[in-house]
Amino acid sequence: MISPRIVATDLDGTLLATDGTISTRTTNALKRAREAGAEIVFVTARAPRGVRELAGQAGVTGSVICSNGAIVYDLATDEITTSHPIDPAAGRKIGDILAQALPGVGLAVETGRNVLTEAAYTRRVAHDLAYYREVACVFEEREPIVKLLAQSSGHTADEMLAAVSAIMDGQAEVTHSGVDGLLEISAPGVTKAFTLGRLCEERGVGPHEVVAFGDMPNDLAVLGFAGAGYAMANAHPLVLAATEHHALSNDEDGVAVVLEGLFR
Repeated sequence: MISPRIVATDLDGTLLATDGTISTRTTNALKRAREAGAEIVFVTARAPRGVRELAGQAGVTGSVICSNGAIVYDLATDEITTSHPIDPAAGRKIGDILAQALPGVGLAVETGRNVLTEAAYTRRVAHDLAYYREVACVFEEREPIVKLLAQSSGHTADEMLAAVSAIMDGQAEVTHSGVDGLLEISAPGVTKAFTLGRLCEERGVGPHEVVAFGDMPNDLAVLGFAGAGYAMANAHPLVLAATEHHALSNDEDGVAVVLEGLFR
C-alpha cells in the first residue's frame, strides 16, 4: 500500500485500550502519521461530546465522523457541520418494526448533542448523565433523530440485529458496536463508509489512500471501503471473517504497530 493520506480509526475497542485510555505508543504513532502528511479521522459510534477530550489527548484536529456516519463534527469550532438524520415519519415506521421484532424494546434518540429516552430504555452511560432527558415518545419531540437506539434486556446485540434486519427491508441502516442488548439505527445508506467517502472526495483522496481500523459490525463498511482495512485481534467474529488484514488487539497497541510499519 502507498503511504496513506487518511488514517480512519474507530475508538472503542480499536484505538482505545479496554480501560478507555490512549497509550503513549498510540499517541506517538498518530503523531508520526500526521508528520508524514496523513490526516487522522476518528470514525466512531460516539456522539461529538464523546470525542473532544480524546482528540485533545491524541493531538487530533479537524473533522471527526460521529454517530456511525450520521454526523461530521468540527473539533476546532465545536460545530456539527454535516448531519444525516432519520426522517421523523420514517422513524415512526422504524419504531413499529422494532416493536414487532423485539416486543418490549426500549427506544432512545441521539440528537447530536443530547439523548432522549423513553421509560423502557434504561441504559445510562455514567459520564453522559447530564445529557439524558426522558420523554413519553421519542418520535413526538422536535429534535433531529441522528441515531435511533434500541435496547432489549432479553437479547444479545447479534440476536437483535438478526431479528430486525430480517424485516427492516432497507428502511434503515441497522448495526451494533458491541454493547450487549443494544442496536444502533441510522437513516438508509448512512454508514461510517458513506460519510468517510464524502470526506475523501472533498479532499481528492481515493479509497486506496485510506487505511482504516475497527472491531465491530458498525465498522464493516468502512473497513471494506479503505484500501487497507484492519480488524483488531479482539474484533467481532464477523469482522475478523470479513477482513483480510488483522492487527494486534486494542490492548496490544494494534493500531500503533500497523502505523509504525506504514510510516517508518
